[in-house]
Amino acid sequence: MPHATGRVDAARAVVFAPLDGAGRAELVEQRLTDAIVSGVLRDGERLPSESELSRSLGVALVTAREALEGMRDKGLVRTRRGRDGGSFVTFDRDSAGRMLEARLGEHSRIELRDLALHVGAIAGTAAEVAAGRSSDDDLESLRTIAEHADLTTAGGARRAVSRFQLEVAAISQSPRLVREEIRLQAEAGPLLWLCLREQEYRERSAHAREQVIAAIRDVRPETAREATITHITSAFEWLVHERLELDAAGRDEASRTPEDGSA
Repeated sequence: MPHATGRVDAARAVVFAPLDGAGRAELVEQRLTDAIVSGVLRDGERLPSESELSRSLGVALVTAREALEGMRDKGLVRTRRGRDGGSFVTFDRDSAGRMLEARLGEHSRIELRDLALHVGAIAGTAAEVAAGRSSDDDLESLRTIAEHADLTTAGGARRAVSRFQLEVAAISQSPRLVREEIRLQAEAGPLLWLCLREQEYRERSAHAREQVIAAIRDVRPETAREATITHITSAFEWLVHERLELDAAGRDEASRTPEDGSA
């Protein structure tokens, strides 16, 4: 089973994994936008060409082209012609923050809880199974991810979470768990791990990785599962709190706006 460490950037692998179902331009645009605003794709980074995107995501060439055009219209990428040309990420932190807050506002608390339950079920099961199947080399791979995690930025912390969880899934030796982990990271990761904007949660994330590594090393499946689910639950609770803050801010703004629209 190929592992996610070293040989591959797992977070990028998730971004460019095939889309499920019909490959609409809106889905391609959402996938790439999530990767940009969560910091997986960085400012100034060159994106794959339209043909490369269409192949990796499993969509038609015209679909990839339409998605890139939509992102250009939103100022998320710029295209340069010529020998050294291509489409490049243009990251605006303020705009990215507003996009993620808008996306969070589209989800109810029930939807967020369901999302966390699903992610926890897959990641927790992968950790539980990995605890009974890991080798010394597997443990070394997990330690390498933990030791080299970049906790100075939200994007770096997000990449560490992605790499670690994919590696744990790979160690479980279950192709289905790996595929589902990749799918969920692409679908839910940018939203679920919004908490990594805060240093406290980056440090919590690092501590959770150490707990999972210790549990896998000591062959304690239930502990590995519990540590994984606790980590995800903490991220969910942050999301709920942030959603309440956004709702409160919206109500305050509405209360300050005169009903007749005058200044």
